[in-house]
Amino acid sequence: MWNEPSAGIALAGPSGEPLSLPQPAVVASVEPESIGAELGVEPGDRLLSINGRRPRDLIDLQMLVGEEELVLEIQDPGGTLHTVELEKDLDVGLGLVFTEALFDGLRQCNNACAFCFIDQQPPGRRRSLYLKDDDYRLSFLYGSYLTLTNLTPADWQRIEQQRLSPLFVSVHATDPELRSRLLVNPRAGLLLEQLRWFAARDLQIHAQVVVCPGLNDGPALERTLRDLAGFGGGDWPAVLSAAVVPVGLTRFRPKDDALRPVDRACARQVVAQVEALQAEFEPALGSRFAWLSDEWYLLAGLLLPPRRAYEDLPQQENGVGSIRAFLEALDAATAALPRRLDRPRRRSWVVGRLVAEALQPVVDRLNAVEGLELVLHGLESPYWGQQQVVTGLLTGSDLLEGLRDADLGDALLLPSVMLRQGEPVFLDDMTLEQLRSALPVPVLLVGSAADLVACCIGSDGLDP
Repeated sequence: MWNEPSAGIALAGPSGEPLSLPQPAVVASVEPESIGAELGVEPGDRLLSINGRRPRDLIDLQMLVGEEELVLEIQDPGGTLHTVELEKDLDVGLGLVFTEALFDGLRQCNNACAFCFIDQQPPGRRRSLYLKDDDYRLSFLYGSYLTLTNLTPADWQRIEQQRLSPLFVSVHATDPELRSRLLVNPRAGLLLEQLRWFAARDLQIHAQVVVCPGLNDGPALERTLRDLAGFGGGDWPAVLSAAVVPVGLTRFRPKDDALRPVDRACARQVVAQVEALQAEFEPALGSRFAWLSDEWYLLAGLLLPPRRAYEDLPQQENGVGSIRAFLEALDAATAALPRRLDRPRRRSWVVGRLVAEALQPVVDRLNAVEGLELVLHGLESPYWGQQQVVTGLLTGSDLLEGLRDADLGDALLLPSVMLRQGEPVFLDDMTLEQLRSALPVPVLLVGSAADLVACCIGSDGLDP
């Protein structure tokens, strides 16, 4: 018999006693012409319950509002309570956007990985930069990685009941002793047992391995990928893919951490090792299964694989095939470029130094348009102490220092990946407005290949 998964927390126990409840969900915005707009819900209102249950997070909320008949309890900013009864089509949402995804607090990491990027930041920045997210709900909702080390029995039960799959898991090593040592947590050694749990319930994960030279590379990396591939077969594989990414080290890390950065020789060795395993996995699993992030090829000084090598891009958000995907999107965005511009334009585009050479063909293609000059600036990061850096890690201070004496033309094109999602602020706490006030030209945000092309040849509001 099918047991309907439960969602949310009852407002009172079986005997009417009050329970410890999550915080109410605070409305950030309301979609026009939605059910929420018709009900008069406004930003700042607090959703207290749905059919007598308090949602713990957006997952609960999505399940609770999927019913046809709803009773909503809402509190406005003045403290007045409103009870609303409504009928709607099954699975139609309310059109409400909330300030947080989690209403009962963030599950933080209980590990002490020496290579953790969050611990390699300077003190005194905004609090959110130091939060170590290890929350299975954010993994399900947004694809963030977790280690599975802090899950309670109730969490495992909820993952099974609500079918929270796929999750994204930081593996690093499958050898129990090595993984426990890397994460500095004895519970980390339970990974293979946990993967068997996923397999038995037809639940799935995407895996990640952060390679630290001298620690989990070489034979340890081969064992890890082979172990993961052992869960990658059948009609319903428990492990869908594995991403291999290089460790990122900053100048703020402890001097005695025994970590060393990936150099060209190491990068070439890892590329050769993983590509050899891909050749084994593909006929056995019907997929290459394990992929290298773009950084490996750039650090190794090798050409990126062709777009087809990344199949359906299962780990694109982890930097696996993201450059090839961008170039593919650029092909579509530049399918009908004009021969010339009516008014000449000179634009600058800033990216991380590591990816600049791979993106030069983009610049060459756009510069074939008569009257357009696009200049690419590939910057290093003095802030992090990295010469070879990806675009998303460039900070506001890196931009000001790297562009100080540059001729930026009539506008600077800034990839939005440098900014915190949903907020115009860089990783060093500089705001976008501060950057704009410090630069002599307008700053235009670009989030895609189509944005880049539009800023180069389309209407952007800067032309007279």
